[in-house]
Amino acid sequence: MTGPDRPTDELSDFAELMTHEQEFASSRDLDPGVRRRRRRRGLLITAVCVVLLLAATGGYIAWALTAPVNPPKVTSQIPPVPAGAAASIAAVPASSSAISISGADEYLGAGASGIWSSSGTGDPLPIASITKLITALVILDAVPLASADDPGPTITFSKADHDLYDRYYVLGATIAPMPTGTSMSLHDALAAMLIPSASNYAEALSSHIFGSQNAFLGATRDWLSAHGLTGTTITEPTGISPRNTSTAADLLAIGKLAAADPTIAQIVATPSISLPGAGQLYNTNGLLGTSGITGLKTGSLGQGTYSLLYTATLVVGTADPLAVTGVILGGPTRESVNGSVLATLDSIRTGFHEVPVATSGQEIGTITTPWGSTAQLVVGEDAAIFTWSDTPIVATMDIETPPTYRDGTVVGSITWTAGPQTVTAPVEIKGSVDPPSEWWRLTHPAELGSATGD
Repeated sequence: MTGPDRPTDELSDFAELMTHEQEFASSRDLDPGVRRRRRRRGLLITAVCVVLLLAATGGYIAWALTAPVNPPKVTSQIPPVPAGAAASIAAVPASSSAISISGADEYLGAGASGIWSSSGTGDPLPIASITKLITALVILDAVPLASADDPGPTITFSKADHDLYDRYYVLGATIAPMPTGTSMSLHDALAAMLIPSASNYAEALSSHIFGSQNAFLGATRDWLSAHGLTGTTITEPTGISPRNTSTAADLLAIGKLAAADPTIAQIVATPSISLPGAGQLYNTNGLLGTSGITGLKTGSLGQGTYSLLYTATLVVGTADPLAVTGVILGGPTRESVNGSVLATLDSIRTGFHEVPVATSGQEIGTITTPWGSTAQLVVGEDAAIFTWSDTPIVATMDIETPPTYRDGTVVGSITWTAGPQTVTAPVEIKGSVDPPSEWWRLTHPAELGSATGD
């Protein structure tokens, strides 16, 4: 069907009348009366034909000007999805290292809060003064303090305790003053042991709490076993012995236990402290307060054995800061260990970034019509997605048919997804699609007909 039924029937009647008119013309040689009658009939037929022709034409015009047209053709394509820059985690020049990151498993992968990255050997290595962190944990397991501000019981040091100063001085260990008869709280004695890493305080305090070194070592073995720390061996409380060893994996677990204890967490985050009898004491961890580092403990037995068990709070743009626990064992120098820690934390921090995925006005499609009116589909606003490293970014687009195709009309959206993050931008029409002109309708019946489904 190419138009209304009635105009077609009227055209057929017109053709029949024209045939009669031709017959009339061929009969001019008939009787004048007959000719007059036929002429009148011919004029009548002609008038009728004109009326029918006008009726048919009027019907077509009315149909053409009101017939539906096919909707504009919309073509669109998702804009190319960029890839984020791959993060490059700094290498650690040491015998062993490991790092754990809590609060970012959705970005870094399941298990990041266990051991996210490691290097070197997984075998036990000397841990030097990191031992004192274990000594503090074992002591507080036996004599818990209610809070970080709880002083705990008072410890009074004897002449035998004072003599430890000279013994550890001869051994070349770190020491702090401990005059005979000095009294201090358990909290402060732990601070004297951990902040300057005083070996004489480690032995004196562990002996006071457990009664003897044998009792302390027995309690330490029980504590290690209870926490599943099978890769750790402790033979004395200070770390001066190279037989005090542990693995990077065990030390990450020990570091988390220490950070969770409010007393230890407060002490190891203290850059310096002044204590009666002990004087002014300075933390051996020179990285405190740098790059979010909050602790924990240094260790060294000389060249090539520099170690650090550390915690840090990293602000990277996620909902909450990341909690980092890391360890380096057997670094060549203190400077190299500190530099590796800072480089590692910086590479993690910069690995989180915003990746631009679209710009406002970016063309992503076209709208075309048979009558030549066109417009564009564009992204309605700038869009960027927060992600980690080169996590794949996936884009999806949803376009709907609008009631009108006018400039600025929102016709859909594009959504980008990367890990746990999503971002959405509107898709808009740029330009307007005008309706077909009357002339185009009158001269393109086929296109009108196609819209009716015939």
